[in-house]
Amino acid sequence: MKVLIDSSVWIDYFRSGDETNELDYLIDDNIIYINDLILTELVPYLRLLRQTSLIEVLNEVPKLRLTIDWQQIQDFQFTCLKNGINGIGIPDLIIAQNAILNESSIYSLDKHFRLLSDTLQFELYQ
Repeated sequence: MKVLIDSSVWIDYFRSGDETNELDYLIDDNIIYINDLILTELVPYLRLLRQTSLIEVLNEVPKLRLTIDWQQIQDFQFTCLKNGINGIGIPDLIIAQNAILNESSIYSLDKHFRLLSDTLQFELYQ
């Protein structure tokens, strides 16, 4: 089992952990993953705060290789729009594609992923 941890989970986990207690169990089970897009969402702000130890921890998390199929991203966006799902950002579609290609579930607090999981056929970690 692989679980791709979205930036929303990491942010909550490092702030308070109120909604992400489950992450400790996933870490202990050694099934968490990250990708370069999620790191890029997190690291600049952590650098600004001089949180070098957190950056080092995040860089130790195994990465899912990020290969973007732009035609599939366009198809995903079309499918979303056709099903009345508006306002999904390209980064979220890329994260969804990355999880699908790597047979991983996504752990996210972002409600967009709840909408996407049924439409694009990937597992959302609950």
